Amino acid sequence: MALSESVLETASAPRIGRSVSLDHAAELLGVSRRTIYNRIREGRLATVRTMGGSQRVLLDSVEGEFRGKPTAGSARHTGES
Repeated sequence: MALSESVLETASAPRIGRSVSLDHAAELLGVSRRTIYNRIREGRLATVRTMGGSQRVLLDSVEGEFRGKPTAGSARHTGES
């Protein structure tokens, strides 16, 4: 792999500073940890894995959920036909 490819992969990867723990995401949204897991499974919250294998929630998806906006790749039903 060329150096430029390595730099691009690193630059496009989410940084840990732009994510929060599942507990912190639950606190920010005022929901339970179980609800966070459900929203991750539904695609409403995006996550990353740390080098140690922990799962963290991306702040952008938490902010989108807080504002009621669907995250990229989520399939929210709007009630419209």
